[in-house]
Amino acid sequence: MKLTVDVINDAVTRINSLNDRELVLRDLRLPAIENLGGTKDLNDTIDFCNNDLKSLENFPRMLRLKHLLMANNRISHITNGLEEYLPNLKSLILTNNAMTDLAEVDALATLPSLEFLSFLDNPVSKKPDYRLYVIHKLPQVRVLDFKKVSQKEREQAQAMFQ
Repeated sequence: MKLTVDVINDAVTRINSLNDRELVLRDLRLPAIENLGGTKDLNDTIDFCNNDLKSLENFPRMLRLKHLLMANNRISHITNGLEEYLPNLKSLILTNNAMTDLAEVDALATLPSLEFLSFLDNPVSKKPDYRLYVIHKLPQVRVLDFKKVSQKEREQAQAMFQ
């Protein structure tokens, strides 16, 4: 299915447990992110879980968006420059995708508000020193893979990569 303005307008919008306005675009077999301008930047959260997305890209400027749920897709690439379009993104859940390259993490380093991040069940999360690399590249992240980043890990990451 293609993500059209009609699909967006027909999608469920609800107030979630965080009291945020959430747009539910899960389970639609979407191959790409497109036409999100049709949301009119009215959502705090967008749920893209359980689709066929391969890349985290093609976002319009969305100042309100704070949470992206992208679990259970096939995402293997994160585009550079997301800070221009998602400057207030606070949490990004990429659990169970196809991320294999640590260099893809670098594209997230420019997201100043990103505090919660998950790469659980991605091939990249099995690489040696994966967690320390992410902590080094994204010092603003407080919770990685649903586990709080400790001060000791921050010190280890700094020692290893600087």
